[in-house]
Amino acid sequence: MIFLRNIVITGFIFGLAACSPALRHYTTSTPTNPAYKVGKPYEVAGKIYRPVYDPHYDRVGLASWYGAKFHGRRTANGDIFNMNALTAAHTTLPMPSYVRVTNLENGRWLILKINDRGPFVGNRLIDVSRRAAQLLGFEKKGVTRVRVQAVNGPQGQLPQQIQARKKPPPPPVTAAVQVMAAGKPAEPVRSDSPRQNNVDKKIYIQIGAFADRGNALKTADSIDHISPAKIDRVDINGQKLYRVRVGPQATVKLAEIILGRILSLGHNTAHIVRDH
Repeated sequence: MIFLRNIVITGFIFGLAACSPALRHYTTSTPTNPAYKVGKPYEVAGKIYRPVYDPHYDRVGLASWYGAKFHGRRTANGDIFNMNALTAAHTTLPMPSYVRVTNLENGRWLILKINDRGPFVGNRLIDVSRRAAQLLGFEKKGVTRVRVQAVNGPQGQLPQQIQARKKPPPPPVTAAVQVMAAGKPAEPVRSDSPRQNNVDKKIYIQIGAFADRGNALKTADSIDHISPAKIDRVDINGQKLYRVRVGPQATVKLAEIILGRILSLGHNTAHIVRDH
């Protein structure tokens, strides 16, 4: 986070913020991506933190959040903190870099941008923005147990997913193969699952409306790995536009989870709508 909270900070040139996991010692390495700034070792309240480039970072710990008190101040990497943006503070990961944060209490996850230092209180692992805490479902609780995984950019690809793409895909398993393997007829796959039958036909996530169909297609493609989008041609105040939406969703809660993931990709105008 972005502060000095009455603690002495040495060896670090930016404003700092928030709380911390157990002290770890690393050897600083130079990242292959020049956009990353690893940073030098620094000391806070007697503890030394050693920033490190770690594309396979994967830890479980406590997350907290910060908001209005720091809104509009500069973060450790020089960004202006926006409590409504999907960002986070971490003690050692490069800035900027991206992490997948999963709330282990409810399964919700988001891709967050690391652009600040912290947390430096107790044994906390990461400090997220207020909006991120809302979408992860722990704003009121204040603290929750999370898994933090380094990902390759805002698209949120984990290292193992990148590696898997480099390998040839396995041959598809057909119904005939399943029958031979099991020694009995395969049961038909039902497409009318209870979840599909209980979908609320009115709840959608609207990503945007575009005058150019090509831009609408690009937007739909950019979120396809999260949820397939549909493009509708609509008339808004006499103007023909191409509307990109995801849904319908079964519940508002599910829509909020998907909305958070879409916002993580930078689609800042995305919002939940209800058809009347």
